[in-house]
Amino acid sequence: MGKKFWALGLVGILGLSACGYTDFQRAGTGAAAGALAAAATDNDIATGALVGGAGGALCDDVAPELCPR
Repeated sequence: MGKKFWALGLVGILGLSACGYTDFQRAGTGAAAGALAAAATDNDIATGALVGGAGGALCDDVAPELCPR
């Protein structure tokens, strides 16, 4: 539990600091959200971060009405 709690805290901090309008910032927010969702559902945190980061980076390309530019 200790490692998981530490990882969640770190992901939360990175997610809060990554809000913005660039692909890099959206990828950071997506990675944080994906990792938190994976941890909450007892799935692999790294996979959640990878999928969330990719989704965040591609969000404005796939659904521009949902993501700020």
